[in-house]
Amino acid sequence: MEIVRFGAGHRRPEGPQGTRNVSEQGIFSDPRGVISELAFARNGVIEPHSNPNLTWFVVIEGGGFVRVGDEQSRVAAGEAVFFPPGVPHAAWTDIGHMRAIVVEFGAEDPVGRSIVAGRAGVGGPGPSEGGRRHGRLTHGTDPRYDPQEGEPL
Repeated sequence: MEIVRFGAGHRRPEGPQGTRNVSEQGIFSDPRGVISELAFARNGVIEPHSNPNLTWFVVIEGGGFVRVGDEQSRVAAGEAVFFPPGVPHAAWTDIGHMRAIVVEFGAEDPVGRSIVAGRAGVGGPGPSEGGRRHGRLTHGTDPRYDPQEGEPL
């Protein structure tokens, strides 16, 4: 059995390249993919970037904002955002904090390749068309969000 600790006291304080006020702790990494925890402090930023791998950004605490391509939305704990391969994406906070688990399927992972190709039998956002899942960021006002209070809880 292998137990990997993450959370407060286990993160690299400098965070990944291209971030500001974000700390990070790797949980798993091999040619099939990477799993890590990101902790965004107030005004934490992951600058817009893209990578060739399919990625899920799973918010587990607090909330903030994400951008995928030309779409932007608020996100909160209990929500997951799909970052398609090759599509620019970013995440940030303003006056609050956010913790997220990032799951990135590597180019060597057959499941990740199947998801990208639309052949995997896994659930995903939005309706399915021809076996492929399609999702989009939500728009509109989240009733849990008060602009005077910062990010959603």
